[in-house]
Amino acid sequence: MRRHQRRLVRAALCVAIMLAAVSVLDACGPIPAPLRIGAVFPLSGPTANDAHDEYLGAGLAAQMVDASGGVQGRQVTLDVRDVESAGAVQQAADSLRNDGVTAVIGAYSSQLSIPLAAAVARDGLVYWETGAVADQVTGQGHPLVFRVGASGSDLGGNSGRFIVQQIAPRLHRSASQIRAFLVTVNDAYGHSVADSARAALIAGGATVAGESVYDPYAPAWRPAIAAVAAAKPDILVLSSHMNDGIAFRRAFLAAHLYVAAFFGTTMAQCYANFGTVLGPDAVGVFASDRPEHDFNPSALDATARSVYDRFAIAWRQQTGRAPSEEGIAGFSSAWALFAAAMPRASSAAPADIAAAARSLNLPSGSLPNGAGILFSKRPSELGQNLRAASVIWQWQAARHSVVVWPAVYATGSIKMVPLPA
Repeated sequence: MRRHQRRLVRAALCVAIMLAAVSVLDACGPIPAPLRIGAVFPLSGPTANDAHDEYLGAGLAAQMVDASGGVQGRQVTLDVRDVESAGAVQQAADSLRNDGVTAVIGAYSSQLSIPLAAAVARDGLVYWETGAVADQVTGQGHPLVFRVGASGSDLGGNSGRFIVQQIAPRLHRSASQIRAFLVTVNDAYGHSVADSARAALIAGGATVAGESVYDPYAPAWRPAIAAVAAAKPDILVLSSHMNDGIAFRRAFLAAHLYVAAFFGTTMAQCYANFGTVLGPDAVGVFASDRPEHDFNPSALDATARSVYDRFAIAWRQQTGRAPSEEGIAGFSSAWALFAAAMPRASSAAPADIAAAARSLNLPSGSLPNGAGILFSKRPSELGQNLRAASVIWQWQAARHSVVVWPAVYATGSIKMVPLPA
């Protein structure tokens, strides 16, 4: 009898616990479904290392937002596609739409990002660029396409303005006395940057003495070197990828050519490998780029600095190194989506996310890379952030570079203008 009573008591306790649990769940309501975001990156192949950094930065942004309660109570989950070729982007976009995502981030490479942005927008989803800089990403007039980071026009325009405003006075010349020569890789990325550099130089009064365009798949430096030698410019403006940028610099020095300033308008000349491979031959070279980990922290407001510090700790815990340029770009772009745009959206529908993004008006210094947010409404650059962050670097010793401009980002001062003969 006692045994039977004990069993009844235990059964009653179990029922009470279950009822209590149900009442708690009823009080709290159902757990919101995760917020699925597509992520398309070339995570295998020749660009995998840098693309993985950009993806890792975006992933850390999702983790940090989730740790603070998610987006309107929903945890962010990334639905990843590893895509290496432009021919595969439509299939990736379609599969993500079928999986129920409403926004897609990516895709590191301009060659992927241009067609991916179009494919995602055609499928009625938001495309949010995390790294590629070619103007065509946000130059297709799609109202669902956005880019937080710098465009090719930003990098090239910064280069031209820096030459006119900072280099010309140090050469004791007016802008109208400056003659620049362009060497440009023949792809969307290179032309985006070079065209904007040319426009900024001309607008500032400088002369563009000529341009040599080369094939990125089979660079031939002899015609370019001959054209530079014939033009006798004051300044060489190179728009290249990293490996061909290194090769051209070597060919330029081997030909015993001289310019007062050697300028890389693309991110290629800022990579550590540029300085590591060239050593002393990199010294003096300028480069236009996005901020890396060692930019001046005074460029950030207090909130952005706190976010960046948390990100840098998480990044180092996972990688054992300081955040890379790609990592910071991926993190800052994704943070803008998860922590700024989506919380303002009336729903997770693509149209509502896009409307929330267009409503953003954040001053420079608000994002962890020093940028602000104000998306362009002009059809020719629809969805491009007009407050993107970009900087000018200079290699000032073997394997050592500093940010020299704009002043708010600077960690050093401009040196070696003109370059030693």
